[in-house]
Amino acid sequence: MTVQSCVKIKNEWDIVAARQMGRNVAKDLGFGIVDQARITTAISELARNIYLYAGTGQICIEELSEYGKTGLRVISTDDGPGITDVRQVMQDGFSTSGGLGAGLPGVKRLMDSFHLDSESGQGTTITAVKWVR
Repeated sequence: MTVQSCVKIKNEWDIVAARQMGRNVAKDLGFGIVDQARITTAISELARNIYLYAGTGQICIEELSEYGKTGLRVISTDDGPGITDVRQVMQDGFSTSGGLGAGLPGVKRLMDSFHLDSESGQGTTITAVKWVR
């Protein structure tokens, strides 16, 4: 059975709540301090993107158990405008918000797997997984 927890993202406080949820789940699953920080950073980036570009959406975290391994899956979904050029947003340093541009490439580096599905006018879903070492 997969346990899933979600936080709706509507304002900046929801970003904090999503981060905290991620840290708590990661800690409960046995992730070390460094991986807890990686997971919360990835969640923060995904939640901030929802807030900045889509307005509303949600961050869900699922506990994973496969082949004797434990991990977690972060699912970021929104009904925003979608990403028109996925290749461009996956380039290091690319930013539409004037930020550092660590964004989605950073999330991909922080996690063990990363999948982005976006359709113009339909929204975006990003799924990222981290396994306990």
